[in-house]
Amino acid sequence: MSHFKNLWFILTALALFPALLFAGNPTSKYSVLSPISSGNLTIYPVATSISHNTSNFMTLDEGIRNGSVVVTESGQVAGLIRRPGQHPVRSSGGEVNRLVLLNNSDRPLLLLAGEIVTGGKQDRVIGSDRIVPPKSDPVDLSVFCVEPGRWVARSEKFGYMGSQMAQLSVRTPAMNEKSQTAIWDNVRESSRNAAKAAPSAAPMIAGTTSYADVMRNKDVRDRLETVAAPIDRDYGKLIRELKQQNAVGVVVAVSGQIIWADLFASTELLEDYWPKLIRSYAAEAVTGFTRKGVANQHAAQDFIDSLAGTREVVETEPGIYRRAEITGDGYKVFSLTSLLPKTDFTVHLAKMSDDSKNHVGPTVD
Repeated sequence: MSHFKNLWFILTALALFPALLFAGNPTSKYSVLSPISSGNLTIYPVATSISHNTSNFMTLDEGIRNGSVVVTESGQVAGLIRRPGQHPVRSSGGEVNRLVLLNNSDRPLLLLAGEIVTGGKQDRVIGSDRIVPPKSDPVDLSVFCVEPGRWVARSEKFGYMGSQMAQLSVRTPAMNEKSQTAIWDNVRESSRNAAKAAPSAAPMIAGTTSYADVMRNKDVRDRLETVAAPIDRDYGKLIRELKQQNAVGVVVAVSGQIIWADLFASTELLEDYWPKLIRSYAAEAVTGFTRKGVANQHAAQDFIDSLAGTREVVETEPGIYRRAEITGDGYKVFSLTSLLPKTDFTVHLAKMSDDSKNHVGPTVD
């Protein structure tokens, strides 16, 4: 197992915060562009003057697809130990909130909170952003179940839900409260709302506890695509047009409420994750957020300019990554900074508003 020691700091000096983030003051390098809307989902593209070379990073989907990344239950870890002389970790079985990952590739692996791995004894959602170095020893993953009720192995290893990340109301309790109960509650509510949005899928939804199966159901997917496809098409074109201006992220509004932002270190990373992100936002629009507001481009710019806070918690794996959680007035910011050689930049940043904490409810008429 990895022997890196986590180093935790609680800082209250506001002046220290901007140095750990992309930007956290009125001199922000981010520019929010004109919105793209579909149904009750609005996306505000974000461009920046700063970009980084992220070509060496590998995504989870890519690693599982080419076989260089293995995810398994903690009870199966013995067969993954690679270093001579290390004693296998023995376990009688898996654990709900723990999986083990091995990166056999020559590239660092980027994991994002909200990515879903399917299989094993339960489908799980990754709870925190992190970087796994090349040729890693087995790494413990902090995960949460998104399939309440099943504890029977489908396979020893896991696949990936390539079409979608977890919607925001499932990502939020995984990242913020780290509450398994809240995730289960939101998964169940999302499934109920999916059945209302796609009534023909109701019998299947009633017969499963799997969030992934609900979201992969054809009728539910068709409903999500009515929201996602127009934005996917328009934003994909916009990314290509703005590549020279470094389009690196989005601010997300549902029902006129700005609730989220995802920012990356490069346009290329955004492009890698965009198909999964847009469908997670669409799932939130269809099965989640209830409060209504009046969002606009100015408010989206204010949202992305306010990244500092009054409290910060930092976790570091020396030489690999630094993960920061910043609490501000009405929001949380989560940043992942690479400490690998020739990097030392923030790879991904997510911001959630307080409105995103409890935003699952009956949105379908």
